[in-house]
Amino acid sequence: MNRGWSYREQVGPDSAGHTVLSYLAATRLHSTKIEWAARIDRGEVEVEGTRARTDEPLYPGQTVVWHRPAWDEMLVPAHFDLIHEDDAIVVVNKPSGLPTMPAGGFVESTLLALVRRQYPEASPLHRLGRGTSGLVLFARHKQAASRLARAWRDRTVKKTYRAIGLGITRAEMFVIDVPIGPVPHPRIGTVQAACEGGKPSHSVAVVLEHRHDQTLFSVEITTGRPHQIRIHMAYAGHPLIGDPLYEAGGGLKNHPGLPGDSGYFLHAERLQFTHPSTGQNMTVTATPPPELQTHAELIAASALAR
Repeated sequence: MNRGWSYREQVGPDSAGHTVLSYLAATRLHSTKIEWAARIDRGEVEVEGTRARTDEPLYPGQTVVWHRPAWDEMLVPAHFDLIHEDDAIVVVNKPSGLPTMPAGGFVESTLLALVRRQYPEASPLHRLGRGTSGLVLFARHKQAASRLARAWRDRTVKKTYRAIGLGITRAEMFVIDVPIGPVPHPRIGTVQAACEGGKPSHSVAVVLEHRHDQTLFSVEITTGRPHQIRIHMAYAGHPLIGDPLYEAGGGLKNHPGLPGDSGYFLHAERLQFTHPSTGQNMTVTATPPPELQTHAELIAASALAR
C-alpha cells in the first residue's frame, strides 16, 4: 500500500459555471457523481487550500486538489538494468509493464521511485509508456538537466525504437508527420491521437523484417508527443500488434483501453545525445526483447550463448 497522492489541477476558462461536484464529475470520468460527492463530504477535496463543498462554485484559475487516500497498487516489475552511470547522468533500461512516473493509479511502483532509491537526486528527461521497454535518461544535477532539456527542445537528441506493426508494406522506409492532439475518450475525458489542429509530430519508420502479416520496424522520432509511435504507426496502417487503444488511421478503437494498458511490443533501443558535462557525443543502446529482434539477431544471440 502506498501513502496516498494529491492530484492537483487548475480550473480552465471553459469550466466557468461549474460547481466543485459537477466539475469533478465532468472531468474525472473514472468515478461517478455519487462517488465524488462522498469524497468531497469526507474532506478529500480542497479549493485554494480550503476544504471544498459540493455546491461551491468554481472560477477559472482556481486550484482544485483531490487528496486520494492510500491504496494498494497493482503488482508491476520492480527492477531496471543500469546501462550507463557517471557524475552527471544515469541511463537505465526500463522493463515493459513498469510506469516511468506517478500516474494512472501508480505512485511508488514506478521507475522514478526505483531509480531514486539509488540516485535520490535523479530527474528523468523524458518518459516511456508503461508498456514500452527501453532506455530512459536521468540527470543527476540541475546543470545537466538544463542542458539536456535544451537539447530535447532543440531536437538534437536522437531516439530510435523497435516496434511490431500489423500488415506488410512494400516501402522500405516512410515518414509519418500527422499532427497529434487530444480527442474524446469515453472513460478519461480525452487522450492523445491523430487529429487536425494537433501539435506537429515527425517519425521515420524503416522496415527491418517481414513476418507473415506483421512487420518489424525501426522508428526514429524527432518529436516526443505522448504515444507518438503508437499513433503514427497506426495512422500509417500498421497499428502495433496488441495495442488496446489505437486502430489503423491513428484514431481510437470503438471500445478503447486506457493509455497505460500494455499488450503491445515497443522498445526504446537507442539514444544519441551530447553529454551535458564533457561535450562528448554519446550513443547508448539497450538490446530489444526477443520479440523485437530480427531472425538474424536471434540466431547470433543463440550462437553466442552456446
